[in-house]
Amino acid sequence: MTNGDPAVPERIGPYRIEGVLGEGGMGVVYAAEQTEPVRRRVALKLVRAGTSGDDIAARFAAERQALAVMQHPGIARVLDAGTTPGGSPYFVMEYVDGVPITEYADARELDIEDRLELFVAVCEAIQHAHQKGVIHRDLKPSNVLVTEQSGTATPKIIDFGIAKAVGTKLTDETLATSFGQVLGTPAYMSPEQAEGAGLDVDTRADVYALGVILYELLVGLVPIDPEELGFVQFLTRLITDEVPTPRPSARLPRDPELATTTAARRRTTPEALRRRLSGDLDWIAMKAIETDRDRRYGSARELAADVARYLRDEPVVARPPSTRYRAEKFVRRNRAAVLGAAAAVVLLVAGTIASWIGLTRANRAEAAAVSEGERALREATTANEATEFLVGLFNAANPNVAGRPDVSAREMLDGGVARIEGELAGQPEIQARLLETMAWVFSALNDYDRARE
Repeated sequence: MTNGDPAVPERIGPYRIEGVLGEGGMGVVYAAEQTEPVRRRVALKLVRAGTSGDDIAARFAAERQALAVMQHPGIARVLDAGTTPGGSPYFVMEYVDGVPITEYADARELDIEDRLELFVAVCEAIQHAHQKGVIHRDLKPSNVLVTEQSGTATPKIIDFGIAKAVGTKLTDETLATSFGQVLGTPAYMSPEQAEGAGLDVDTRADVYALGVILYELLVGLVPIDPEELGFVQFLTRLITDEVPTPRPSARLPRDPELATTTAARRRTTPEALRRRLSGDLDWIAMKAIETDRDRRYGSARELAADVARYLRDEPVVARPPSTRYRAEKFVRRNRAAVLGAAAAVVLLVAGTIASWIGLTRANRAEAAAVSEGERALREATTANEATEFLVGLFNAANPNVAGRPDVSAREMLDGGVARIEGELAGQPEIQARLLETMAWVFSALNDYDRARE
């Protein structure tokens, strides 16, 4: 729709209307150009022509006031407000030239880390709104637009049209929700919001919506799709939770072609993506969309903090703690230190075994009256084999040899096992002792399955 359309006004106050950006239940959002006192592009929201009623007017006034009290780079700013000659109220917002967060992430094929960092920024903006006493109540990808500023992706939250005040009064007019009236977008609504009355909705409703957005960023699908189930069945399943909601790792498309496309948009493969999601990310997403809000994250800040822990390879709050889990996280955070410790253990134990082998062979040589020259030759051979093994093992961790800088302790140890099994196949005694050593090292690293092999 363009400015040439007779349904679109040419001007509203000092703003020249360019076209329609979007339409909602109570208003129309226009792209406009402010011509005085400064020239800039803006978004102007006007109560829809023919719309009447105290509740609509109250909601519109509430959105205007909600935006006015918030000052955050992740929330579209209110620039002006007024009333048309015909008595229709409007307010003018910062124009956000962006695309929905999920579309942005897919179009640029952002990997999981980049998607999570973008999501954390959204949580921080919502936390600001909550601190100002405002619940959005309609968070969804189309209301989280991503723009690029100096090459950096910046999400901005728009459309507080059904926002609710918490502990503050946004407007002098009555803002009430009729019993049984559902406000919001079904796929992103919390169970308590879907029940209809809306009088007991708190900030955790936005946490739920954030969880759905996170879920969609991870796998490209919402947890429960009302279009697949039908609206009534969707609401029943959402509120009662009789059928468990699938974890993100289990929600990946079953169609191989679609699964490949989904993974490619995250710069990985379906198998690798499924493994990546299984574990912490499954736990975080599922805690955010708990049906019982008392089991959800208590705030957007708590959700953002857990995502940040995941990005730092720290234990996340959403996952039940265990010694093995915390040990794995420690190894990932301290890869270099663990690599050094594992190498030291291998060196110490392998050196001890090499000495033992040398002593045993020396004793056998004496008992068999083997000549001194032959005994020395055998000892030298044994020592050389042990030395070559150790040198080869540590060379595997050398960036110049491995061809990359992040060779892990596990890769080094696995390479050592492979060399023992291959190169010492003709010397079963040395091979057995060294494999026993490697088993001890794997056990020390809590990898009991590998140790048992």
